[in-house]
Amino acid sequence: MRLRLTAFLLLATVGLQTGRTAQAADPVFSLTLKDHKFTPSELTIPADTRVRFQVKNLDATPAEFESDDFKAEKIIPAGREVTILIGPLKAGTYEFHDEYHEDASKSKLIVK
Repeated sequence: MRLRLTAFLLLATVGLQTGRTAQAADPVFSLTLKDHKFTPSELTIPADTRVRFQVKNLDATPAEFESDDFKAEKIIPAGREVTILIGPLKAGTYEFHDEYHEDASKSKLIVK
């Protein structure tokens, strides 16, 4: 019984560390949100690769990162930064915006 518990704990620990390593290897892209607009407004990422967006909201109001094209959404509190995992996506052009200020914030994600 003790041997099984030790083996289980060892495998669980290895699994957690492997997951952390895979997550840490995801390419990171930074976006800022100011005046309800993302900068850069056009971003290129690699195809067939999961990536991380570090999104910092410099506005005094909350925002919602959203894309109907690649099914992502995340609320970004005012003055805060969040991480959003994207993909992997096929090559193409995708739109994303601030759901709360959609007209002001249309941005483009180019996947190559």
